[in-house]
Amino acid sequence: MAVTIRNVEFMNNPARFSDVYRFRVTFECIAPLEDDLEWKLIFVSCPGDEALDQELDDCLVGPVPQGINSFEFEGSAPDPSRIPEDDVLGVAALILTGSYRDQEFVRVGYYQNTEYDNEEMKETPPSKIMFNRLVRDISAKPRVTRFHIKWWAPTNSSVQH
Repeated sequence: MAVTIRNVEFMNNPARFSDVYRFRVTFECIAPLEDDLEWKLIFVSCPGDEALDQELDDCLVGPVPQGINSFEFEGSAPDPSRIPEDDVLGVAALILTGSYRDQEFVRVGYYQNTEYDNEEMKETPPSKIMFNRLVRDISAKPRVTRFHIKWWAPTNSSVQH
C-alpha cells in the first residue's frame, strides 16, 4: 500500500443541508508517485439504487512526494431533486474514494444524518420537505475499505531484450 489515509477532518460539520462539504484529507505516501491521485466525493441517498448516487466533486492531487501530504477538498451539496422524498430525512452515506491510475485503492464511508433544524419540525415534519430548514451531521466514525492495486507498473526500460 503506497498511500495510507491518516485523517479526514470535516471543517464544517454539522452544517446546513445546502452547504458545501469542506474537509482536509491527510495521507502518507511511502514513495513518490508518477501520476496524480484522483479523489471523489459521492452522496448515497438510497443504498438500493446506485443510479441515484451523486458524485458531488472530484479532484486530482499531484505530484505526490514521499511523506505526509494533505489537501483541502470542497464538494457541492447534493441535488435535492435527485433524492427520493422518502430518503431525504434520516441516514444517508457520504463516500470519499481515492484512485491511482484508474484503480480505487481506498473508500472511506461516513453516515450522514439529515433532520430539521428545530424540535417542532423534527417531531411533526411538514408534508412538503423544506430543504432550507434541513441540517446535516456527519458521523465521526468512518468505515474504511482498502483495495490492493498495482502501484508500480513495469516501465519499458525494465524489459530485457
